[in-house]
Amino acid sequence: MTYELWILVTCALLGLLFPFVYNWHYGRQVGGKALLGNRDNLPERTGIAARGHRAHQNHLENLLPFAIVVLVINQAGISNAITIFGGLLFLIARIVHATTYIAGIPGPRSIAWFAGLIGTLLVASQLVYYIR
Repeated sequence: MTYELWILVTCALLGLLFPFVYNWHYGRQVGGKALLGNRDNLPERTGIAARGHRAHQNHLENLLPFAIVVLVINQAGISNAITIFGGLLFLIARIVHATTYIAGIPGPRSIAWFAGLIGTLLVASQLVYYIR
């Protein structure tokens, strides 16, 4: 398995962790029994529960294009220093983004989001050489 695929799997696993963070905080907000029900008429998430949920949504929105690009380069047999660096940049940026989003730190969060985008674009840039 390539490094890029390992990074993709790690990003997917990161996405599975988000609900544990924000639902634990939401459970503290509304009570554990409320979360065991059908969740009709529950109050809106606030604080860490709300930010964690938004961070999760943002992660999923950014993971999809990254995953497509990684799967395409993998299928094309492309793996080089740029694709590995782009993948690592994406992974690190997503961890920083999630951490700062949940903590409520807006500046570094935006920079991390942009760094993740750059990571995806770096990986995608290697497709140019394949198309030629």
